[in-house]
Amino acid sequence: MTNNKWRLSDELWEKMRPLIPEHKTQHPLGTHRKRVDNRAAMDAIFFVLRTGCQWNALNATGICSSSSAHRRFQEWRDAGVFERFWQNGLLACEHLAIIDWSWLSLDGCMTKSPLAGNKKTGRNPTDRGKQGVKRSLMTEANGLPLALVVAAANTHDIKLVAETLDALQTGKPGKKVRLCLDKGYDAEWLKSYLQSRRYEPHIQSRKEESDAHQNTGFKAQRWVVERTHSWMNRFRRILTRWEKKVENYEAMLHFACGIIVWNKILLG
Repeated sequence: MTNNKWRLSDELWEKMRPLIPEHKTQHPLGTHRKRVDNRAAMDAIFFVLRTGCQWNALNATGICSSSSAHRRFQEWRDAGVFERFWQNGLLACEHLAIIDWSWLSLDGCMTKSPLAGNKKTGRNPTDRGKQGVKRSLMTEANGLPLALVVAAANTHDIKLVAETLDALQTGKPGKKVRLCLDKGYDAEWLKSYLQSRRYEPHIQSRKEESDAHQNTGFKAQRWVVERTHSWMNRFRRILTRWEKKVENYEAMLHFACGIIVWNKILLG
């Protein structure tokens, strides 16, 4: 059995429950075996996300059978439940004026993907050429995830900027927004592109940024997105990509982002 630490909180479940589509039986007489409760299935999915265990390990937890949990995960992934959970959290943050648009931060993070095949995976140049995946993440000033895309580990960060901006899950203010980037994004064409989309690029190394503000006690702002990557890695299922289908991996990422955003609202 598991304790409540590894189950979705009642508060998060109340935000998730309205997004789950009504199930319609395909049996002509409606005599299928009783369907597993949605809450139990979601608890099981959360358990996999949080602990990183294999789906088959769910059978020993008493939460839900592995086959039911995985089948429900695929159903809800196809219905866009996990992405909408994240989007709704950001909309609630907008309504409460929690999102800090004073500046944004964008960076990539590479993780292993030993079983994922060739779809959005590639040789990781920092891991002796092993198969890996990269996620490009943009956050607001406090670290709330606003946009996320997945690519092969050998894709240069600079090539993912446009796709990441296009993946923004909430509305952007009409005014120009400052965007903090590291030296890997230092290219004149990218600066021009960002300015054309009303972003003001700030591209400095950690040392340059801290030296420029050493008299004000200012710290480099780009660390915020790195901290959010660290928050996401606490969800052990996405620390390594085990999912062969990229859609499944993205759904797990969206679920993690949604939990981070909603916890900001519910827990402060």
